[in-house]
Amino acid sequence: MDLEVGAIVAGKITGITKFGAFVTIAAGKSGLVHISEIASTYVNDVRDHLTEGQEVMVKIIGVDQTGRMNLSIKAAAVVPADEVRVRTQPKPPAVAAEPTFEDKLKRFMQDSDSKISGLKHYSDKKGARRRGR
Repeated sequence: MDLEVGAIVAGKITGITKFGAFVTIAAGKSGLVHISEIASTYVNDVRDHLTEGQEVMVKIIGVDQTGRMNLSIKAAAVVPADEVRVRTQPKPPAVAAEPTFEDKLKRFMQDSDSKISGLKHYSDKKGARRRGR
C-alpha cells in the first residue's frame, strides 16, 4: 500500500485533542486530522463527531518535511449520487421598499425610549450605591 498524497486509506483514531484527532494507518504510521477536515459542517468539539478507537476512512492531503501526515475525513467521504446538488443561479435579492417617514420616526422613538430607560436604570443603581442603600 502506497502512502502518498491523494491516497484514501482506513485508519483507527488513537487520540483526540481540541484541535483534531490522531489516526493510525498502515504499518504504525499516524497522522493528524485537523478539526477543519473532520466534517463539511462546523465542528465545535471533535468528540461530537469522533471517538477513540473508531475506524475511519481518511485521505492523505499532505506530508511535511519531517514526515508528518495531514489527513482528511471529509475529503475521503464519497458523496452518494442522490445527494449531489446541481448548482443553480442564485435568486436576485428582493428589493426592500424604502421605509416611510412614519416608519423611520417610529424606529427612532423606540430606540430613543430604549436608551433612555437603560440610562435611568443605570443611574438609579449608581445613585443607590452612593447613598449607602
